Amino acid sequence: MLISPSILSADFANLEGELQRISNADWAHVDVMDNHFVPNLTLGLPVVEALLKVSPIPLDAHLMIEDPDRWAPMYAEAGCGSVTFHIEAARDPRSLARTLRSAGARSAMALKPGTPFAPYEELLPELDMVLVMTVEPGFGGQSFMADQLPKVREVREAVRRHGGEIWVQVDGGVSADTIEQCAEAGADVFVAGSAVYGAQDAAGAVAELRALAQRHAH
Repeated sequence: MLISPSILSADFANLEGELQRISNADWAHVDVMDNHFVPNLTLGLPVVEALLKVSPIPLDAHLMIEDPDRWAPMYAEAGCGSVTFHIEAARDPRSLARTLRSAGARSAMALKPGTPFAPYEELLPELDMVLVMTVEPGFGGQSFMADQLPKVREVREAVRRHGGEIWVQVDGGVSADTIEQCAEAGADVFVAGSAVYGAQDAAGAVAELRALAQRHAH
């Protein structure tokens, strides 16, 4: 059970300090938005390269961008431990996933709430993680969409059928109130933004979320 706090909810003027606050987490989730694929603009490769130099934990880059076929490999080459592209934006996801792996990153595919998983199940052998969005991507602090839990279950069952170690990540509205349902449905990597960075003690929030998830581990 891995916790990946989203720095989207962190203080952007002090990202090095904000990464230190979550040094007990497994990953730092970095939301890259281009104002095209989603209606928000956050940060890009130069900032990620700077974060890689100071982060105490590996970076989990979630690319909510158009043309990931072109841009995603650069995040892997820069040193991100995991790079997630959106299936809705990728032109050749199989080739992209292979490129990410050959650059040394875990390759991951993300699905927006309205995107079904079944048409993409055949990509599982190329992937190290599937991200099921539990909010519409674009902004932090949104409420959790419980209607995405059946999709989490569907992905987990498909992973069991295919074998291999493929993580199932949930992102959006994950908190102490919702993380147990996510773990029960089969998620094992949890992105939490405001639930961690909104807490007085971010490291304490990470530990609490991990303990709650572990209670329902499959």
